Amino acid sequence: MNAIKDSVHDWVTLSPVAADLLDTPTVQRLRHIKQLSTVRLVYPSASHTRFEHSLGVYHLASEALSHLRVDGDRAAHLRAAALLHDVGHGPYGHQTEEVIMRRSGRHHDEIGKILEGTTVAETLREHDLSPDRVAALVRGEGDLGQLISGELDVDRMDYLVRDAHHTGVPYGSIDHGRLVRSLRYRDGELVLAEGNVHTAESMLLARGLMNGIVYRHHVSRIAGSMLERAAELLLSRENDVDIDGFARMADHDLLVALREQVPELGERIEGRDLFKRAVWAGLSDTPAHLVELSHEDERAAERDIAEQAGVEDTEVIVDVPQRPSMKESNTRVVVDDVVQRLEEASGLVSAIRQAQRSGWRLGVYAPVSEQETVASAAVDVLGLPERVQA
Repeated sequence: MNAIKDSVHDWVTLSPVAADLLDTPTVQRLRHIKQLSTVRLVYPSASHTRFEHSLGVYHLASEALSHLRVDGDRAAHLRAAALLHDVGHGPYGHQTEEVIMRRSGRHHDEIGKILEGTTVAETLREHDLSPDRVAALVRGEGDLGQLISGELDVDRMDYLVRDAHHTGVPYGSIDHGRLVRSLRYRDGELVLAEGNVHTAESMLLARGLMNGIVYRHHVSRIAGSMLERAAELLLSRENDVDIDGFARMADHDLLVALREQVPELGERIEGRDLFKRAVWAGLSDTPAHLVELSHEDERAAERDIAEQAGVEDTEVIVDVPQRPSMKESNTRVVVDDVVQRLEEASGLVSAIRQAQRSGWRLGVYAPVSEQETVASAAVDVLGLPERVQA
C-alpha cells in the first residue's frame, strides 16, 4: 500500500482504491481550494487545502472503522466516502456555498450528480464500489454515514486539529485519538462510550473557541462577504460563466474571473484592500426582525443604505449571520449506561451557548473613505442605536 506524509497525522496509508481516486481530476482539484478560504487573509500560514483535509478525514475514518470492527464492503465504501466528502465544494469552499445553493439548489455534500460520468465513478466501479452508495454516505445516511456527517463525524475531528495547526492557535487542539477510540454504536446511533463527557466537552469547547477566534474573525467575515457579493455579480453579468462552471472553479480561477469581470470588488479582494466595519451590532442591539433577514432583504437594505449615504450599491455590504448554533451539543454520550445528549449531561454547554450569543454580530461594511457616511445611514435605515457604529 502507498503512504503519504501528513502534517497532522504523520503517515496516511492508502488502500488501492484510495490511491486511484487521488489521481482523478475531481480529487486533484481539491489541491487548489484552500480549507480556510478568506481566513488566510488573517492567519498567513493557513494555506492548507481541502485535498490534505480529505486525506486526514480518510485516515480518521479508517481508524474509526478499525476500532468499531467494521470491515469488508461496508468499510470500503465508507473510506471512499471519507476521501470524496469535499469534492462538491465550489471555489473558496463555504464562502461561495450559499451562492451555489441559491442558483443550483445543490448543497456541497450532494455529490451524486458530480460523480456521474467522471473518472471517479469509473474508478469506484473498477473496485466494485457503488457511486450511489458512496454519495449516500457523504450525505450522512445510514449508521456509517454518521461518521462522515454527524455530531461525532471525523470531518470535524480533522478540521479542528488541522486548522489549529496551520493557523498557529492552540484552541482547536482536541484529543482526536481518544475520540475515535471511544466511538460506539447504540441502536444504530453513534455515541461516545462511558466516561467521555469531558472528551465530548473538549470538542464543543474547541469548536466554540475556533468559531470566535478563527472562523468568525471580523476580517475574514468582511472578505467573505465581499467575495460572495462579487460572485453574485459575476454570475449576473454577461459572460461565459454559468453556475455549473462556477461550481467547478478552483480558488485561483475565481480570483482571475473576479479581477476581470468584477474589478470593483475583485481587485480589492486580491490585494486585501478590504472594506471596514461601519456597524458592528450584537444581539442585544439588533431588532429581532433583522436577525432573521433573508438574502433578498439584506440586498434591499444595502440598496437603501447606499441611497441614503449617496454611495454606489457595491460600496455597502450588510452581513447578518445565522443565529448561533451548536450541533456538537447534540453529541450522544453514555452516562451510567444510558445514552444522553451532551447538553443534558454537561453544565458547560449552556455557558458556551451564552458565549456564542455574546459573540454574535451584525455587520455593515464599506470602504474606509465612506465608513462614517455609511455608518450613519445604516443606523437610520436599520433602526440601530448609534453606539453600534464601529
